[in-house]
Amino acid sequence: LQQRRGFRLSAPAAIQVTVRDALNQALDEELERDERVFLLGEEVAQYDGAYKISRGLWKKYGDKRIIDTPISEMGFTGIAVGAAMAGLRPVCEFMTFNFSMQAIDQVINSAAKTCYMSAGSIAVPIVFRGPNGASAGVAAQHSQCFAAWYGHCPGLKVVSPWSSEDAKGLLKASIRDDNPVVMLENELLYGVPFEMSEQAQSKDFIVPIGKAKIERQGTHVTLVSHSRPVGHCLEAAAVLAKEGVECEVINLRTIRPMDIETVEASVVKTNHLVTVEGGWPQFGVGAEICARIMEGSAFNYLDAPAVRVTGADVPMPYAKILEDNCIPQVKDIIFAVKKTLNI
Repeated sequence: LQQRRGFRLSAPAAIQVTVRDALNQALDEELERDERVFLLGEEVAQYDGAYKISRGLWKKYGDKRIIDTPISEMGFTGIAVGAAMAGLRPVCEFMTFNFSMQAIDQVINSAAKTCYMSAGSIAVPIVFRGPNGASAGVAAQHSQCFAAWYGHCPGLKVVSPWSSEDAKGLLKASIRDDNPVVMLENELLYGVPFEMSEQAQSKDFIVPIGKAKIERQGTHVTLVSHSRPVGHCLEAAAVLAKEGVECEVINLRTIRPMDIETVEASVVKTNHLVTVEGGWPQFGVGAEICARIMEGSAFNYLDAPAVRVTGADVPMPYAKILEDNCIPQVKDIIFAVKKTLNI
């Protein structure tokens, strides 16, 4: 009626979407777009997924596209890798990436190395996805971050989303990519709503793999993080801003290939660097960032040594108070920033 009267209707505004729903949208859109795409894993079909990421997809696409598997990571991962070699585009869900260790031979020796070993004649377009890192109260065997493990291996691309737009855009880009991609999600983010722009609501929306995002502009110190700790960095930046310290917060989004150019440009501006991650310190993502900065021209702009904030160097305890002390908190980031700025 308004249109008939000559009024112009406004474009759809940004909406709040949880990370869970963003991943569900991405899967739904890519299953609809390309009949070669299918999802397999434990309880992804009739149960709608252990975390309800695949809710409604089995009823919509049926048994051939949404496949429940036995509890055998090595078995169903091998099936998925073989299907990718044969021209399909599988999405292989691990109920947690800790269980991917059962299938790491398939992920590394079969998926990651085949394109190189076949001189480029065999592509393996597959996505390995599921929750990664610490959740809450799930103890040592369910809390490990595998960003450094998989980021270490040539032949893989590794992405680690924080927001709903990250999750949707990176999953769609990963499914369309001709290389094996490891997508490290975070269970504690699944139910968190984020603002999703009008652009991100489009079926054509993707987030380019290998491109970081500056979540907050700043001039005094660069904070680089990925996955859930990005939120902690933004909280710390808000607290520090009240004390006159402006933090530039970089959401890495992709672990491999790493967008070190964005980090370097920020360090040139701020002259200070703090990396934040939930994983262990030794050989971690933060260690790689610090090494890259030291080896590049941005090193000459540092006014203080780079500082890493990481998980504690122990298997994750079950007790909540110990767990809290093993995972980087906002106060730890604030302490690290003040340390590097000498304030």
